[in-house]
Amino acid sequence: MPSEFRTTRSVEFSDTDMAGIVHFSRFFVFMEAAEHAFLRSLGTSVADTFEGRSVGWPRVGASCDYMNPARFEDMLDVHLKVIRKGTRSMTYGIEFRRGDVMIARGNLSTVFCECAPGQPFRAIPIPDSVADQIQVSPEVEGDDDAEG
Repeated sequence: MPSEFRTTRSVEFSDTDMAGIVHFSRFFVFMEAAEHAFLRSLGTSVADTFEGRSVGWPRVGASCDYMNPARFEDMLDVHLKVIRKGTRSMTYGIEFRRGDVMIARGNLSTVFCECAPGQPFRAIPIPDSVADQIQVSPEVEGDDDAEG
């Protein structure tokens, strides 16, 4: 059962600011792309149908801390870990590295919701077909600092 997912991300020119480094906001796009790839690896999507209903994973929290700059054409290693799995929500911890250099570290919290047109989103349980494939990263389980 996956608790972690790894991918890479090439820094494009459009990701950079006037100083030639990745603009802080782009890391949120990178985190979302990693989440999408993780969900696809489980056979689902961030926007899907379940039992005839439109469902999705709206974000309820996102944060990112920056340690070192990344620049155009850098290849970033992206490491996603499931740090919390509830019955209706998940929180990911995502690290960005260039080789051994930590570039940034962020968290992304999402809730599994029914997304009926014209209606407010309604949190519903994550389907067993998805939830049964996911476990919390062993590095996080039992950690007093982990979100509960």
